[in-house]
Amino acid sequence: MADQLIIFDTTLRDGEQSPGASMTKDEKLRIARQLERLKVDVIEAGFAASSNGDFDAVQLIANHIKDSTICSLSRANDRDIARAAEALQGANRARIHTFIATSALHMEKKLRMTPEQVLEQAKQSVRFARNLCGDIEFSPEDGYRSDPDFLCRVIEAVIAEGATTINVPDTVGYAVPELYGNFIKTLRERVPNSDKAIWSVHCHNDLGMAVANSLAGVKIGGARQIECTINGLGERAGNCALEEVVMAVKTRRDYFNLDLNIDPQHIVAASRMVSQITGFVVQPNKAVVGANAFAHASGIHQDGVLKARDTYEIMRAEDVGWSNNKIVLGKLSGRNAFKQRLQELGVSLDSEAEINSAFARFKELADRKSDIFDEDILALVNDESVSAEKEQYGFVSLSQHSETGEMPHACVVFTVGGKEVKAESVGNGPVDASLKAIESHVQSGAEMVLYSVNAISGSTESQGEVTVRLQNSGRVVNGVGADPDIVVASAKAYLSALNKLHSKADRVAAQG
Repeated sequence: MADQLIIFDTTLRDGEQSPGASMTKDEKLRIARQLERLKVDVIEAGFAASSNGDFDAVQLIANHIKDSTICSLSRANDRDIARAAEALQGANRARIHTFIATSALHMEKKLRMTPEQVLEQAKQSVRFARNLCGDIEFSPEDGYRSDPDFLCRVIEAVIAEGATTINVPDTVGYAVPELYGNFIKTLRERVPNSDKAIWSVHCHNDLGMAVANSLAGVKIGGARQIECTINGLGERAGNCALEEVVMAVKTRRDYFNLDLNIDPQHIVAASRMVSQITGFVVQPNKAVVGANAFAHASGIHQDGVLKARDTYEIMRAEDVGWSNNKIVLGKLSGRNAFKQRLQELGVSLDSEAEINSAFARFKELADRKSDIFDEDILALVNDESVSAEKEQYGFVSLSQHSETGEMPHACVVFTVGGKEVKAESVGNGPVDASLKAIESHVQSGAEMVLYSVNAISGSTESQGEVTVRLQNSGRVVNGVGADPDIVVASAKAYLSALNKLHSKADRVAAQG
């Protein structure tokens, strides 16, 4: 009889810690709804005590998502835990996830606490949380680099206080699969009350082994929860990728013998949504969700697949949501057909006014390009959600002239606080001229650390999706813009990034 493997998604919390990947609460809710369609067991919606914005996002998700457990991270103190509990009040099923560092390095250098002080703090925090919520997860931060004897004492104590899930993170991505799996196994064997809690793994990808380590923690160590993110999103080299562990367990059920609640047909839609909202492009050769994941260039491979697809394919593309994504919609299509396609893509707009506005933008796009793809729809809705937030800066129009042997010139009209302004500049190319025109008026002083262009679909009339990453006074933000005109997309992306810089929402660094 197979055991159940719990999928704990932390895209909205740990994934958001990637530089520039912070999301608005409405963007978080859109992703949470897609995770619910994916049938994720636990959604870590944020770190409620870190900022008012994160509190609002956790609260919004807790009030709207009904099928998944909603979790908030908190440090091991009463204030954080109480704030998490308050944000989770509207949830059908709530979980508080509290953590404190247990490695000698972290205790001495970061916490400046003795091991006995950390042990007492861990016990008190779980005891306090247990009085507010019936589902408590405890993580010893940097657990893999902690002294096993001390770690056993801490884990035994917090289980005794009521922790229902014990998560052992490889916070810095130092582990290798066999050693990590045996580490989890040893802890479970040595902790007397280990059977009173579900054991979980949380692995980072600094050495490229997050998925392998997580699966070893399950297969060798006996863990029954994996913490992961869509596309492996996360700070530094990222986290364990949800799509990879899910399809590994499903494809190799003969080896893992585990059941999953996940509906994999929504994996690709979730991947696209997270990529477009955060601006983190998925590499073409990324497993499961990359554009080339099911492509065959070798003649031998092509011949084999045509004769029998299982000669070179271990999964079916349609099982994870790949399909012929051209939709039969155009400028003569009706509003109901458009609304139905939004639902199929996991997009939920809250009001008729939002649907009407998005439909108007769809009609405008259909006049400009003959074929509309799912990615076009997602980009359009993303633009719509951004423009609906009454941002400081908004795109109006752009004209540019570029000719061989002449310096390109651009004129950009945009709004600042609701008032239209016009700015002009020359540059090394039409994109450079357009962004310099905007900056000449805004004078943000921000440094551009990334400019990236991605074709949303595969033809020359594709929309271009541009990501601009800006850095200013220690803050790093991403802006994303999409348009059939790549120069316009670039201006939209730059203004989007400026809007995020203009927002003064502060964030507190959480668990790694």
